[in-house]
Amino acid sequence: MPRPATMRNIHAWLLLLPAMAFIVAFTHVPAVNTFIHSFMLDGKGGAPATFVGLEHYMYLFEDEVFRKALVNNLLFASGTIPLSIGLAMLMAFLVNAGLAGQSVLRLCYFVPTVLPMIAVANIWLFFFTPEYGLLEQVRGALGFSGVNWLGNESTALPCVIAVAVWKDAGFFMIFYLAALQQISPSLGEAAMLEGASRLYFYRRVVIPLLMPTTLFVLVNATINAFRMVDHLFVLTQGGPNNASSLLLYYIYEVSFKYWDTGYGAALTMVLLAFLGLASIGQFGFFERKVHYR
Repeated sequence: MPRPATMRNIHAWLLLLPAMAFIVAFTHVPAVNTFIHSFMLDGKGGAPATFVGLEHYMYLFEDEVFRKALVNNLLFASGTIPLSIGLAMLMAFLVNAGLAGQSVLRLCYFVPTVLPMIAVANIWLFFFTPEYGLLEQVRGALGFSGVNWLGNESTALPCVIAVAVWKDAGFFMIFYLAALQQISPSLGEAAMLEGASRLYFYRRVVIPLLMPTTLFVLVNATINAFRMVDHLFVLTQGGPNNASSLLLYYIYEVSFKYWDTGYGAALTMVLLAFLGLASIGQFGFFERKVHYR
């Protein structure tokens, strides 16, 4: 005999309770506390914090380092998001094509994903090291002069972008490969019988069917672009002259290096608001382009 609707609802809510408690405790409560703390000024010598209203948010318009970090982060996102997604899709197509040595190819693509971020940064630090780094040795063998890649304002941020793309593309490739393997082979056979070229088939059939995966990857790539901090510790520490400083790294410096946690909380709220608006915009833009069947 079926259970009453009320009992089913209670049972459903009880099943959801552990996940809801975890999300509230580790996501919503810290976000609310951060929002409240952004209006406070930390007391000196153990004194209680004082309410300063919108002073921290007003200072954002005067903070040149914040503006520099924001511009750098936008440039960083503009470089890493399309490159990592495009490269991940291309690698998934190659792995799914059944080429010779497919297992080795898949391993090569996936290895950067499982490496710790600090290890990845140290590997690339060896590449970019002036005079004796791998990149400089290759350039020297070709007769080119040395370049201080991480010590030059014009090249520091592109170097960090290259490291992030190398790290993220293999991870995103996994999702695209799983989505490609769910596409029925009959679609390719029908396209071939109709005389469609391979390029037309990928452009009109495969890529539209990958849009749910692309939306998922896009949201994750955007979050990754604004939470980058590990690589900067090893590669540039935000330098030179804040040329590679990103928002989260600047928040770390303000909150834990200069111990201005009130202003750091205000910066955190700006970052959360920006990520929220970006996610809403992405879902709104791709709503009509995503097909789940």
